[in-house]
Amino acid sequence: MDQREGLIFRQLFESKSSTYTYLLADTNTRQAVLVDPVLDTVERDAKLIQDLDLELIIAVNTHCHADHITGTGLLKKKLPGCRSAISKDSGAIADIHLQEGDTLTFGKYSLQALSTPGHTDGCMTFVLNDKSMAFTGDALLIRGCGRTDFQQGCAKKLYKAVHEKIFTLPKECLVYPAHDYTGQTVSTVDEEHRLNPRLTKSLEEFVKIMNNLNLPKPAQIGTSHFLQYCSLPAQLNV
Repeated sequence: MDQREGLIFRQLFESKSSTYTYLLADTNTRQAVLVDPVLDTVERDAKLIQDLDLELIIAVNTHCHADHITGTGLLKKKLPGCRSAISKDSGAIADIHLQEGDTLTFGKYSLQALSTPGHTDGCMTFVLNDKSMAFTGDALLIRGCGRTDFQQGCAKKLYKAVHEKIFTLPKECLVYPAHDYTGQTVSTVDEEHRLNPRLTKSLEEFVKIMNNLNLPKPAQIGTSHFLQYCSLPAQLNV
């Protein structure tokens, strides 16, 4: 819980998919942004926003998720005035299509969009305007990274994106991922640059590691919900 210099910050968790949702708001204007909302927790998130007397102006996804369904569409119905945002490279329909360098402004704060593909083509990292926080989606996890074996995955792209876009942020910048499966909540750019067991390797070693993970596909990838949100472009609507 962080209210320094007028910033409201909440890290929220959805246990079924081990997903983090992040609420950021300006205490003066009450404008808020929600990062990576999950369909299963829309009621919780909407209630929190209303309880805190906030105006949700943007619900943004770091990427189109294969392991859970975004709650953006339902949030827009529950909280009129909210707009959806996602990378234009995701292929998804949204109110705002983001490109490298675009900003999402809420009060005196803003999130800058950095294109960090490799897990998917449309992955983005969102960096707070003072570079104190980075919301890295599945590109960079705590001591890990998103898989690259399906859904436009490319290990080389991911390695380059993390090293060029995230590891060049200030060392003390806090890293907030979209998921964690070990009970950790936050890291730093410096920690991951030094300690991440995959991304401290050479590019060649990293590609070899990622090509030999042999992970099962996410449970929801074959469902109609996943196909609706993350497969055929004509059907995508967040």
